[in-house]
Amino acid sequence: MHPKSGPSTLGNLDRPTATCRLRHGWDRCQAWSCRGFSTTAGQGQQVSLQEKQVGGDVEMPVARREAETLFQERPEPGNQYLEDALLRSYLEAHLPPKVLEEVSQELEGFGNRLLTKIRPLGWECELNPPVFRQYDAWGQRVDHIVTCSAWKRMKEIAAEEGLIAEAYERRYSNWSRVYQAVKLYLFSTASGGFNCPLAMTDGAAKVIESLGTPASLKNAFDHLTSRDPRKFWTSGQWMTERRGGSDVANGTETVARKQPDGTYRLYGFKWFTSAADSDMALTLARIVDAEGHVKQGSGGLSLFFLRVRDEEEKLNSIQVQRLKEKLGTRQMATAELWLNGAKAELISAEGRGVASISNMLNITRIHNVIGAVASMRRMISLSREYALKRVVFGKLLKDHPLHMQTIARMEVQTRGAFLLLMEMVRLLGLAETNMASEQDQLLLRLLVPVAKLYTGKQATAVATEAMESFGGQGYMEDTGLPVIVRDALVLSIWEGTTNVLSLDVLRSLTKSQGQVMAVFFSTVQNKLELASSSAELQPAVQWVRDAAGRLTRFCQGAAAEGAVPMELAARDFSYSLARIYAGALLIEHAARPGSSCTDVCAAQRWCRQELCPVAAELGNGSYSAEESSMDSALVYAGSPAGSRL
Repeated sequence: MHPKSGPSTLGNLDRPTATCRLRHGWDRCQAWSCRGFSTTAGQGQQVSLQEKQVGGDVEMPVARREAETLFQERPEPGNQYLEDALLRSYLEAHLPPKVLEEVSQELEGFGNRLLTKIRPLGWECELNPPVFRQYDAWGQRVDHIVTCSAWKRMKEIAAEEGLIAEAYERRYSNWSRVYQAVKLYLFSTASGGFNCPLAMTDGAAKVIESLGTPASLKNAFDHLTSRDPRKFWTSGQWMTERRGGSDVANGTETVARKQPDGTYRLYGFKWFTSAADSDMALTLARIVDAEGHVKQGSGGLSLFFLRVRDEEEKLNSIQVQRLKEKLGTRQMATAELWLNGAKAELISAEGRGVASISNMLNITRIHNVIGAVASMRRMISLSREYALKRVVFGKLLKDHPLHMQTIARMEVQTRGAFLLLMEMVRLLGLAETNMASEQDQLLLRLLVPVAKLYTGKQATAVATEAMESFGGQGYMEDTGLPVIVRDALVLSIWEGTTNVLSLDVLRSLTKSQGQVMAVFFSTVQNKLELASSSAELQPAVQWVRDAAGRLTRFCQGAAAEGAVPMELAARDFSYSLARIYAGALLIEHAARPGSSCTDVCAAQRWCRQELCPVAAELGNGSYSAEESSMDSALVYAGSPAGSRL
């Protein structure tokens, strides 16, 4: 083990993990860790007032005093499932009684396993990131990505817990997706980054299923959805090439050459391949025709399946160039790969690669939302526990009103994000069991990019705010808090940045010829009507109705303004959709029988914010041609490029 972040091991239970040696041989500055959080000798340390003496009455210098072994009490969250009030109340409100009884027992057991077994493994993954070994001792190129034993064990656990299988076995019919999402939500921050390959694995299984599970892919599908650790596969998603970015239509250079046996050989450079140690991958390439030409644009892209290694574990004509050095998700191997004749199977119709991969992108974006909400929930769990133990200015943090207000604001954001997530997977479950109406499917198409872009931003804000709530200790690497913050930062980038997805939202409006907005407004209205008999929810209901009305007027006016102003408004428009819909969901949850006062409070507080920022910015003139011109002027003021604008 090669710890990179300090002397203690976050996840090893209740034992000293390292000894910090002081000058001249004095030691025993021990760091202890438990349940995913540890403390180290450092910032804020309290030094013992009892001074050691050498040779009778000679007082030791401060540097040689023995430090207290415990100077701050660590937060110790318990079973994640049992301590998540919103999660449990949501399941009680929505699941059929028999399903609820069964999954509740399973989730409690899973929460215990996370606490005692999985989280320590996750920290081992953080301390032992993958290593690239390009050559063996004899100079032979092997391109071996070495992962730690904890990473391999995490793959086995994912199979045992059915983290992919649950969605495809459908033992709970349309509720199977909800149950799978809940398990992934609980697993995410304990997984040591293994939630990322699971996202792509789920996406690959979804693509194969959407293609009708052809005979040639049946074996792969069975491996991807297996509960047997010996058979379980993970999948990669190889889309990004040297030009980078989300513009795969113009950035994909990889070509596919058809072979006499009907298979293809792929040639190209994949610049960013997450989970490069996976068993298989789906990737895009351009088929070379008989004249040696390829078709450019999205219409020239086709989708291919390939095994990463053969039966002898040799790479499939693939060369690993290097592992990427990333800000976060360091536990997972992300590589640059040369495909030098990799054997592959065409699985889409020629030129229909982008359309075929869309199912994968929807699933991985939903996983992105799961990771975002999970990171928010984990940081709040740690923060609220710390507030019960940390004494500052003569009293516990929980007794400082401003501190509790700060955590409460994060809690409200997390609740809105959680209900957006649950709404998406509920609709997905209906679609996958042929129970979704046309309106449900339109709404799902809209909510996926909206929730992904909005929760990605929320996760970054909540994670950094929660880290601040620990003071200097939040900045210490071996508390594990910086790991959560770093890993959260990718959530607004991976699977489409905020701006890219905002434009995708506009495309969903255009494609549906405006029908999706009619469904959006009617669904919001139906949810608000559930609170018609609740006097205490009426202010929140009215705020959402007012915001929906302003959004309706914006949509009507935008239709006459043309494409450019709407593009400028795309980001604020998407934020407005997220806030209004989450507000309706919070009100719906608070209006159910047996709701708590905190449910009502969360709905009220969410709805007090600006729910329709696009209307507010329109009133400020933010989307005019003059404002757009000044955007460039502001950005390039003082730059040589400014004189050319």
